[in-house]
Amino acid sequence: VRVLILSEQKLKALPEKIGQLKNLQMLDLSDNQLIILPKEIRQLKNLQELFLNYNQLTTFPKEIEQLKSLHKLYLSNNQLTILPVEIGQLQNLRELNLWNNQLKTISKEIEQLKNLQKLYLDNNQLTAFPKEIGKLQNLQELYLHDNQLTTFTKEIGQLKNLRILLLNNNQFKILPKEIGQLQNLQVLFLSYNQFKTIPVEFGQLKNLKMLSLDANQLTALPKEIGKLKNLKMLNLDANQLTTIPKEVGQLQNLQTLYLRNNQFSIEEKERIQKLLPKCQIYFE
Repeated sequence: VRVLILSEQKLKALPEKIGQLKNLQMLDLSDNQLIILPKEIRQLKNLQELFLNYNQLTTFPKEIEQLKSLHKLYLSNNQLTILPVEIGQLQNLRELNLWNNQLKTISKEIEQLKNLQKLYLDNNQLTAFPKEIGKLQNLQELYLHDNQLTTFTKEIGQLKNLRILLLNNNQFKILPKEIGQLQNLQVLFLSYNQFKTIPVEFGQLKNLKMLSLDANQLTALPKEIGKLKNLKMLNLDANQLTTIPKEVGQLQNLQTLYLRNNQFSIEEKERIQKLLPKCQIYFE
């Protein structure tokens, strides 16, 4: 047996015999009522994908640390409060999903997951941006939205391969200039924070296609915004903007611009429409 799917079986426990399935590569235990895992699970040396989302785990199962072949680990929608040091053992992990738990901190050992490409930490209770994440040089997607983060770590600039960064619904006030180093970034969501300004380094994000800055406290945009030549969607709803720089007219690929709930005069709205005649602009 290489694949075993036991999702939605109302399981409260797993039989110890699970350890005999030596060739198992994928084990789906999602949507059950598991509180612990049997220690025999550590015998599944060939396991590459383990799905434990939607269970009732309150502690990270120590048994998992032995599963050195693991590529994908899904633990979303449990009740985890800490990520233990053992997480660093899973050197081959490419995808780690911890969405919707009760994590307050991330152990620094996460920096050992050098092959990690996707990291989901959204919907937790994180208050500090884990600077160790900066060591994950292969990271392509980072989801940290819906936490209680207040400050960035400048190490964010080291994630040269990052394509998707979601930081909406936090309590950020200042964007670090290091954000401009994320040259491969295509999607950046910063909505529902407390940003008052955007650093000029933003103009370096040449590959950005989607940028959400809605529900912040922006009163102005830097003219460097005009350098984001690949931008297709820009959301600036619910800020305190009265004008936008003429350089926005250089965004030839912009298809959709959201400007609702700002403070534009009728004249300014007409000016903006002339700057971007091909773009769908929403003022109301």
